[in-house]
Amino acid sequence: MKIKCLLVDDEPLAISLLQNHISKLDYLEVVGTCPNALKAAEVLRTTAVDLMFLDIKMPQITGIDFLKTLRNPPSVIFTTAYREYALESYELEIVDYLLKPITFDRFFKATDRYLRISGPVNNKIITPSQEDFIYIKNASKFNKINVDSILYIESVKDYIIVHQKDGVKLNAKYKISDIEIELQNKNFLRIHRSYIINLKNITAFTAYDVEIGAIEIPIGASYKEYVFKMLKSN
Repeated sequence: MKIKCLLVDDEPLAISLLQNHISKLDYLEVVGTCPNALKAAEVLRTTAVDLMFLDIKMPQITGIDFLKTLRNPPSVIFTTAYREYALESYELEIVDYLLKPITFDRFFKATDRYLRISGPVNNKIITPSQEDFIYIKNASKFNKINVDSILYIESVKDYIIVHQKDGVKLNAKYKISDIEIELQNKNFLRIHRSYIINLKNITAFTAYDVEIGAIEIPIGASYKEYVFKMLKSN
């Protein structure tokens, strides 16, 4: 069986782009397209859906509000032109958060994440490794990184620096908001506009910074309340 996908977006061009991306992956199948959440609700009542690509800003009801109404929703990948909904989306346990225009590379990484979370649909899909890893593209190369090896991630202008336990640093042209989404539910926490930390490696924290061994990483003022809540519950 293929992964049954529902596409929900009020922009026909956005739907067409997703259909084009899906056509390149033989394990995905489009079972419906909808211009709004109300039509999507009708489809979900009558059709089995594994994965829903859901726009956020739509007429009548937003994608976020629609997802909150679903008792047993399929897995969801948000597709949107707006970055500001990412934090709220994390709380809904989505698979990924794709920013438009969606490139095929980014789309593929989102579907690969879905496979790693949900497991293989059938024996034609390779069973994911038990190792928890992500791929980070640097130039034309995709670098496989074990998430447990990451100490913290630093953002410098249009680049990120992945600081690892063995002292190796990977530099890549990447948005920190994108890597934040990929590390969702993997014990990572963004504590500053320029820093994401691995919670497993924290040795101490204060009102102003987090310590990972001898390294002190500042806590951003706008992140402080959320960071304290997460650190105390961790």
